[in-house]
Amino acid sequence: MTLNSPITEEMTRQLPVVDRSQRKSTHLGAAILALALGSFAIGITEFSMMGLLQEAVTDLGIDLSQGGNLVSAYALGAVVGGPLLSVVAARFERRALVISLLGLFVLGHAVSLLSPTYGMLLAGRFLSGLPHGAYLAGASLLAAGLVGPAKRARAASWVMVGLSVANVVGVPVVTWLGQNFGWRWMLGVALAAAVVTGVMIRAVIPAQKVEASVSMGNELSALKSPRLWLGLLLAIVGFSGMFALYAYISPVLTETAGLAPAMLPFALAIYGLGMVVGNMLGGRLADISVLGTVCGALITLMASLLLFSMTSDVLPLALLFMTMVGISGQALAPALQMHLIDCAPHAPQISSALTHSAFNLANAFGAWFGGAVIGIGWGLKAPSLLGGIAALLGAGMAAAMLLAQRSRKAARA
Repeated sequence: MTLNSPITEEMTRQLPVVDRSQRKSTHLGAAILALALGSFAIGITEFSMMGLLQEAVTDLGIDLSQGGNLVSAYALGAVVGGPLLSVVAARFERRALVISLLGLFVLGHAVSLLSPTYGMLLAGRFLSGLPHGAYLAGASLLAAGLVGPAKRARAASWVMVGLSVANVVGVPVVTWLGQNFGWRWMLGVALAAAVVTGVMIRAVIPAQKVEASVSMGNELSALKSPRLWLGLLLAIVGFSGMFALYAYISPVLTETAGLAPAMLPFALAIYGLGMVVGNMLGGRLADISVLGTVCGALITLMASLLLFSMTSDVLPLALLFMTMVGISGQALAPALQMHLIDCAPHAPQISSALTHSAFNLANAFGAWFGGAVIGIGWGLKAPSLLGGIAALLGAGMAAAMLLAQRSRKAARA
């Protein structure tokens, strides 16, 4: 799972800076478009597999719970690759880094696209996920380096527009292509988008200087923050509930709610619009209270998941509560992202990458647990019920953090 990547004031002091002559020679709109196209490719490959799960399962001759592993393999690759590649490449020039990460993304998709066996496909999905978090973190910081200090956070957030467009447009279109011409079209589209992204970045974005303060040691120092680890645990628990449902949204809507398979792309577009609304709403509310927004979003997510579980055999209600899951889940994302980055602002690359790792670990856990309860015969309603329980646990954790924060403020007053 991915999202907007706010850049704090302390972080801006460690971002690579492009001098004025380079800024004038850079077409900012084209640069942001190039970087956003990369996040668009990532959004397609992360979320389209869920909508095409039934087609993949049928083609590969595996059961639904094994199909869920195709979601988990990519997510686990993102979990491992985000912090690992961010630390190893801490001193890399930023443009060269993101192009290299796109090359790894393309390689993983080529393996997946040409894989003759289920095992090789799993390996390809894992390889494809490795550059996920490191690319999103590096692209955000690269965009921030192209503008003046006053606009750096805004530029970083523009990069993530590609994720929203992927959910609203890219995923439904690729789902339609996969249903009609073969599910592996999803892999080909994501691969092509990544290739175009790399060419555009090389053409329109200048190389950036690496600041002397950026080092592997500084990045690793983020791991000493207990608040960061607690925040990561909260992100994993809270978000796993949403993915327990979304990983199996295709069979739930078509087999339980009675949605015609041809209408699935439109249902996914509705879910994507809910995510866009949630992201905007969560960003505004987080400006008032970060942890308060986390609590409120998790409580709403819990209620939406439980109501979906109880009403998913009634199509209009299933679509309504599915949309509420998208809104509340994505409203959670900006607040959690802000909280995690604030926990280690002196290590921008790894703190941002770890955030994406946490969301993708939640993706993997949600898909795995959802598949497990389906596999033991609990039915297609069970994943959303399990997700509601996970969201409840996350809300309890967030409430405890909020009370501790208020106690600290009261003690200082």
